Amino acid sequence: MVSKIRYQICRSLQINKIKVGHVGTLDPLATGVMIICTGKATKKIESLQNQKKEYVATIRLGATTPSFDLETEIDKTFETGHITKELIEQTLQQFVGTFEQTPPAFSACRFAGYRAYKLARKGIEVKLDPRMITIDEIELLSFHEDVLTIRVVCGKGTYIRALARDIGSALNSGAHLIALQRTRLGDVTLDKCLSVDEFCKT
Repeated sequence: MVSKIRYQICRSLQINKIKVGHVGTLDPLATGVMIICTGKATKKIESLQNQKKEYVATIRLGATTPSFDLETEIDKTFETGHITKELIEQTLQQFVGTFEQTPPAFSACRFAGYRAYKLARKGIEVKLDPRMITIDEIELLSFHEDVLTIRVVCGKGTYIRALARDIGSALNSGAHLIALQRTRLGDVTLDKCLSVDEFCKT
């Protein structure tokens, strides 16, 4: 995305280069709000990253994957007959507040001098240290046939894939993320965004 936008700006302004950066990484299979900063505005990236984020996440119960999402194949399955909507709603409230979360091995965190996901994709065991995160809100939007959709408002450094893992563990069922959309970053919401294609046409 950064490369495409840099190319489009340079082409439109007929310049050779311009600083372009993004605020907050999205997983390869995720969609949604991504703030792109250009020129002098790239100095604002760090402060923008500290703003609250909102996600809508869809989680499948009863199975886990090494990456906690659909990037890798299912490695374990679990019973889900004991899970009810009421149990889910009670369990979700355990994750509101400030607490430690262990990032996924398939993440951009650094481990032994490398990005963790590069090692994990080679089958190398990666053990990351837990980090303090803050989740302000969790709302159950729907639950049907072992699939739940939740809305999450959280702070910097929160991995929704890891949250899916931890929710599954708390429900004694295992879980993995099957869809993720960032719906807000600070004051920027989806309705205020352009797609990359729309931007390139402007």
